[in-house]
Amino acid sequence: MESTRASGALNATPIPRTHEQPVIAKVSRHLLWFLFVLFFFSFLDRINIGFAGLTMMKDLGLTSTQFGLATTLFYVAYIAFGIPSNIVLARIGARRWIGTIMIAWGLASTATMFATSPTSLYVLRVLVGVTEAGFLPGILLYLTYWFPGAYRARANALFMIAMPVTAAVGSALSGFILGLDGTLGLKGWQWLFLLEGLPSALLGLVVYRYLDDSPATARWLDADEKRALAATLASEHSGDANTPTQHARGAGIVAELLSPTVVKFAIAYFCLVNTLAMVAVWTPLIVKSFSADASNRTIGLLAAIPQICTIVAMIVWGRRSDRKQERKWHLMLPMLFSAAGWLCTACSTNPALRMLGVCLASAGSYTAMSIFWTTPDHALSFKARAIGIAVINATGNISSALNPLIVGWLKDATHSFTSGLIYSAILLALGALVVTMLPITQNKAQAV
Repeated sequence: MESTRASGALNATPIPRTHEQPVIAKVSRHLLWFLFVLFFFSFLDRINIGFAGLTMMKDLGLTSTQFGLATTLFYVAYIAFGIPSNIVLARIGARRWIGTIMIAWGLASTATMFATSPTSLYVLRVLVGVTEAGFLPGILLYLTYWFPGAYRARANALFMIAMPVTAAVGSALSGFILGLDGTLGLKGWQWLFLLEGLPSALLGLVVYRYLDDSPATARWLDADEKRALAATLASEHSGDANTPTQHARGAGIVAELLSPTVVKFAIAYFCLVNTLAMVAVWTPLIVKSFSADASNRTIGLLAAIPQICTIVAMIVWGRRSDRKQERKWHLMLPMLFSAAGWLCTACSTNPALRMLGVCLASAGSYTAMSIFWTTPDHALSFKARAIGIAVINATGNISSALNPLIVGWLKDATHSFTSGLIYSAILLALGALVVTMLPITQNKAQAV
């Protein structure tokens, strides 16, 4: 459906840059704040199990391995359903599909409060994974319908900044919610899933009214603005036939998705996502490991510090990447900084230095992710983009599935997070090496 609209715009007359920039600014004002709010609650429902684990593990009798397995099963379901979810979004539109899955995952996340054993927790986390699977790859695809590549690092950063903001606000908020333990006969972790899950379902209803499937259907853009945006996007899509994966055009989309270029993108993202999972799932417990006497509320506040650093880094680095129109080094350097951060946390005995390491690891990994997602769409034809983004996202998230299980097992075996931190640092270094092999090219247009 979207490819037809895009191809229909190819005959549009190119628009001067002075006309393009106000349209992009208007699109940003209308979309990004709302997508930010949606992603805030999406990510909160994904990571709140890390804080619930501070008390839930004891209440349900979970070992670190069992707790890690619950998150692993979430990502197994997330991976399995991400690709079909993006196919559905491309066919029926973002408004209906994003709204539907938000309602579903909000209810599934809320239902986690009813877990009574490891098995019931596993089942409920699988349901959350199934229902949430299409959100992030779907929004990443959706942003390509609205933002030209020259502006996308900033757009991605302002959208994805919801992740560190959620981790920061969620850290403090979750610590306080756990303090409700015993209120109305509910455990603190049950209040956590209840109060952080229901808002997603309510926002799903708002999506039906607020989002538009494409610029062509946007009532808040006038005809001239639609033409300006269509011309810019059409000019960008006109180079699709020359993308690196189109060497065998007759082989079709499947051959394109299995090309060496797409495989390299998937491997690089696999190495990066391991650290994203490390930050999201284990940060509260890592902080507690060197702040053993701190209360849950204090741990929540301490765990927010790395996320504040991450917010600043994402905004500054995303703007710099757009201004310089350079992606490869802007992707590699944050990955290496993140690896150095994990090594600092693993090797130091000073609590302040260990916290600094967590800050570097968080800021580097999330900043790298916002830059990463400006690059794969230029290596895919427009027809393959919906599936391609979902394939890369799904492959990367295999690392999210493995991380909790591997790190949980290493923690049980060694009684320390050190080996898990070193494992994460090694993967980041390998990922940075793969990035050097990616065919990342400079955008033709330059943002200001």
